[in-house]
Amino acid sequence: MKHSRFAILLLPLSLIVCLFAANLFAGSVKIPASSVIDILFGGETSKETWQYIVLYSRLPQAVTALFAGAALATAGLMLQTVFANPLAGPSILGIDSGASLGVALVMLMFGGTLGVFSADFGISGYLSVILGAFIGSILVLGVIIFMSTFVRSNIMLLIIGIMIGYLTSSVVSLLSFFSTAEGVFSYTIWGMGDFSGVSLRQLPIFCTFIAIGLFVAVILIKPLNALLLGERYAANLGVNVKRMRIMLLIATGILISVTTAFCGPIAFIGLTVPHIARLLLGTSNHNLLLPLTLLIGSTIALLCNLISVLPAATGMIPLNAITPVLGAPVIIYVIVNRNKIQYFN
Repeated sequence: MKHSRFAILLLPLSLIVCLFAANLFAGSVKIPASSVIDILFGGETSKETWQYIVLYSRLPQAVTALFAGAALATAGLMLQTVFANPLAGPSILGIDSGASLGVALVMLMFGGTLGVFSADFGISGYLSVILGAFIGSILVLGVIIFMSTFVRSNIMLLIIGIMIGYLTSSVVSLLSFFSTAEGVFSYTIWGMGDFSGVSLRQLPIFCTFIAIGLFVAVILIKPLNALLLGERYAANLGVNVKRMRIMLLIATGILISVTTAFCGPIAFIGLTVPHIARLLLGTSNHNLLLPLTLLIGSTIALLCNLISVLPAATGMIPLNAITPVLGAPVIIYVIVNRNKIQYFN
């Protein structure tokens, strides 16, 4: 049985390799496979534009999808475990709502620039959007961590996160009402989700932050397993539940805020992927569940990114138009069969 569970990890690994390669070869511009291979291995190509497309567009986009999918799926798994709620996801604490509020302030109030604060040190363009999203999500995370020192109940903390989400949505609605049509359009486009927002120069920063969040998640595997049987049981095993919860909030905050800042609020991956992993493994043991969740998250993100470029000349399909099609049926299945699925074994 253990060997079969480990073998399940090989399937998403092989799919990741295939989908990663497909993301490099497929796109709006048809590039011969031989030319793509030559470009990747430093060879010369007949067209410089092909080299730019492969190295500066497709490669960063594929790597971003790989890391973003793993980040959102891992964050979703940790939140579902700590809140003992199979329907908890990255949006449940309002962290991505904070990112949305930060972007709304930049796009709708300041016209896509933070240069209003200083003529000499103004930040404009896409960098201001990333900065606004990151600051917004970190501020909400700080509020959640602060509240966690007073609120011991996970259910109450969950409700606080939901209320923060409602508050930020209300502010965004007010900003949209008083904003220009161009600002609302830009904000709507950002909200659809996109893995192409990380440039080759920004990629090391993006991957480093995600790697830190994933590393903390791996450290928390044993406490998460203890938490499956309840906080009292975990405390009896020597787990500092309060400190673990803060570490978990920080890890999920890093994963969600960085991903949302660069890629927009990607829906359903964090909510759906942990359930797919549980259904495949038939266990909630995080020693196997977390690695499989991470791999499936990357697989689905790469698949969604590949589907988004299929229309080619007609443009890219927004990610949030694809992820619900893949994720909603899984959630419906989980709800209908919730009594048959074992979450704490």
